[in-house]
Amino acid sequence: MCGIVGYVGHRRALDVVVEALRRMEYRGYDSAGIAVLDGAGGLAVERKAGRLVNLEAELAEIGEDRFDGTAGMGHTRWATHGRPTDRNAHPHRDASGRIAVVHNGIIENFAPLRAELEAAGVELESDTDTEVAVHLVARAYAEGPTAGDFVESARSVLRRLEGAFTLVFVHADHPGTIIAARRSTPLVVGVGDGEMFIASDVAAFIEFTRNAVELGQDQVVVITKDSYEVTDFDGNTDVPTQPFTIDWDLAAAEKGGHDYFMLKEIEEQPAAVADTLRGHFVDGRIVLDEQRLSDQELRDIDKVFVVACGSSYHSGLVAKYAIEHWTRLPVEVELASEFRYRDPVLDRSTLVVAISQSGETADTLEAVRHAKDQKARVLAVCNTNGAQIPREADAVLYTRTGPEIGVASTKAFLAQMAANLLVGLALAQARGTKYPDEVAREYQDLEAMPAKIEQLLLGMGPVRELARELAASPAVLFLGRHVGYPVALEGALKLKELAYMHAEGFAAGELKHGPIALIEDGLPVIVVMPSPKGRAVLHSKLLSNIREIQARGAVTVVIAEEGDETVRPFADHLVEIPASPSLLQPLLSTVPLQVFAAEVAQTRGYDVDKPRNLAKSVTVE
Repeated sequence: MCGIVGYVGHRRALDVVVEALRRMEYRGYDSAGIAVLDGAGGLAVERKAGRLVNLEAELAEIGEDRFDGTAGMGHTRWATHGRPTDRNAHPHRDASGRIAVVHNGIIENFAPLRAELEAAGVELESDTDTEVAVHLVARAYAEGPTAGDFVESARSVLRRLEGAFTLVFVHADHPGTIIAARRSTPLVVGVGDGEMFIASDVAAFIEFTRNAVELGQDQVVVITKDSYEVTDFDGNTDVPTQPFTIDWDLAAAEKGGHDYFMLKEIEEQPAAVADTLRGHFVDGRIVLDEQRLSDQELRDIDKVFVVACGSSYHSGLVAKYAIEHWTRLPVEVELASEFRYRDPVLDRSTLVVAISQSGETADTLEAVRHAKDQKARVLAVCNTNGAQIPREADAVLYTRTGPEIGVASTKAFLAQMAANLLVGLALAQARGTKYPDEVAREYQDLEAMPAKIEQLLLGMGPVRELARELAASPAVLFLGRHVGYPVALEGALKLKELAYMHAEGFAAGELKHGPIALIEDGLPVIVVMPSPKGRAVLHSKLLSNIREIQARGAVTVVIAEEGDETVRPFADHLVEIPASPSLLQPLLSTVPLQVFAAEVAQTRGYDVDKPRNLAKSVTVE
């Protein structure tokens, strides 16, 4: 969740690190800090609670002269241990002030380690779990078998730590060296010309190099300006690494004239869906990006679990309708955080579809590992090449959205839905539940969706106007049926995330089983209507629901297919979307809800890209 960057090279480290933190601030913005090695035995550290601008203001006030050096590291924090204050901000230093650390994740055994240090007379200055690591390294460097050896001192401490973490260490006595390690949480090496980078995200160094190496589980990297060496925690060099080339450029990580990244990313959704679909229908067959499962193994599948968190979970709910309809396989959609704790029934005939934008989501990663332990097959849907979840999966389908900087997911969510539909078609193809011409026809319908999304985005002016009108409402309810129900859940989540409003999504058939008690005069209710052609029975039932809530004073906002005149008399506000096959409609009906939530948040004066208390990638449980 936190953002980490380290740099050794020929440039002014302060400039590189601060700009990298700006690009990674979506990973956490409770505090920010930097450490710069001056090459003459000095280590300058500054940190500040709040957004990165607070740190920049502090640097401007105290002067940047003492931060002149070509090696350094930085951190932007999402608080786990300790409140977001100056004293808990990273980097943390040892008692001598010569060693510093930044950290992403949780050190689960920090309490006994802290007690050990305090018993030895060490005074800790923060409430964090992180600080124990730097004091332990300082002690190992000062005495014992690793004394005087910075790298071995760090490795000896890493072997003692439990939990999920990325740690980066610098030492004033070794100004040209940075040590970094990962267990579960992400870490990438950027390989430049006479300069090296480490970061939580390639966005940190995309301006300088596209050559990167993804570190694996329990690996350590030591970087200098001219080299990097990867080992395990014991120092063995015979470890697997995954070099890759970043296939997007700096412009993809910039706002492109928009006030917020999220608004840019909403506009990028046609391209994100098109890029995700591209290249996956070859010689009349659906193909995945990585497939270590044969068609026979897919034919042997008798049950599918979809595991995911947040918006990815909602994309999985949409997938359930398509996969069951196309393959006749039973599908369960599970919150990844609950999956392994309820002891699900898994075996070699079970397929687990794991959906994660980052490929590092802690709960989803642990669900994957549990599934693998039970001999189940795993297929990953992910946006990050080389991340841990796809590396551990049996098959992978990548969403090709480029970086998504806004914390609330938009283009990644639409791309996930498109990718999930490809997974459903691949299963139907392998199992023979759809003929080749049917698979081709479904894929052609999918290929038509980016143009429809683009058409829809051109008409969002009235949605923005409506959002400004309803921004003062204390609550908003969302209703849907069939694939419209997950869309209602996602719409409610977006409003909670961005506007901090009470928002709930319901299956419309449940309205009279309790939620109708919430309806009162003036309450906005957003209804996602199914097609009157594709789901005529459900369409008529939702019309009845609209009448019921309208009779009780609700303000009805109806998202309906173009040409659906039957709904017009019952809609106080009508939002029309292009006609599409029912299973594909969420790719369209979600878009107005994203725009609505973003505009409500802006009207209420909130930062659309950085909702409070949230971070982009949840890499700890």
